[in-house]
Amino acid sequence: MKTIKEYFLSTIGVAIVVIGLEYFHFPNGIASGGISGLALAINAIFPISPSVFMFICNLVLFVLSFIFIGGSFGIKSIYSAMLTSAFMWLCENVFPPIVVTDNLLLASIFGSAVVAFGTAIVFNQNASTGGTSIIAKFINKFFHIPIGQGLLIADCTVTILAIYSFGVEKGLFGLLSTIIIGNLIDKFIAGINPVKQVFIITKEEDLIVDFINNKIDRGCTILTGKGGYTKSDTAIIYSVLNSKQFITLKQFIKENNPEAFLTVSESTEALGKGFVEY
Repeated sequence: MKTIKEYFLSTIGVAIVVIGLEYFHFPNGIASGGISGLALAINAIFPISPSVFMFICNLVLFVLSFIFIGGSFGIKSIYSAMLTSAFMWLCENVFPPIVVTDNLLLASIFGSAVVAFGTAIVFNQNASTGGTSIIAKFINKFFHIPIGQGLLIADCTVTILAIYSFGVEKGLFGLLSTIIIGNLIDKFIAGINPVKQVFIITKEEDLIVDFINNKIDRGCTILTGKGGYTKSDTAIIYSVLNSKQFITLKQFIKENNPEAFLTVSESTEALGKGFVEY
């Protein structure tokens, strides 16, 4: 059942990515890095559709990766990459995309946000849409360049080709889109499974621990601390909660132990029992 859910969510994520590309970026000649950006730039020079180019390119990359790297990306990444090409083909041949906006700035910002959101959903299922991530692995293996720098090299190459194909202005908007997507993906991933980690310094640890364990059905850890000023021992309760549970706990502490000291911070991910499985 978990596998079916992961493939379903990957499908939704891929569909969202394709909407961002086909309805915002591609109609305006914005090549936002990756194989999709390369496909658009190549399409401006040679008469080959972006969907076909992406299919061929990803297929070749996956085969070469299996041979030389070991194919650690997994079957879900192959599924997502091939599905991206299939959905793009449908948009090109069955559901011709409309131009949502011809304003380059709006197309760049909103298209990138849509692409980043869809990509975050795919990444959250431990998959990817292939493309430059595989190229980066090749660069790392054969030239010993870190993967992050390899991704930058690949995307910069696409940007240069886009400048040649569409001109400096659209090429720079492609670079802007690449930067926006890269920054938003992590934020969206954190937002898909938002969790908060809390530290509570209190003299009423039994009261709060019982509430956490039995009322909001969450675990916690009790640490022993020592006051820097008072030099007295004190309990520190640590727990990881979702947003709704945190609000419930905060209200309980406010009503029953207002002397407690509470700190909270956002956590980008929580793995293990009660959260996302490894």
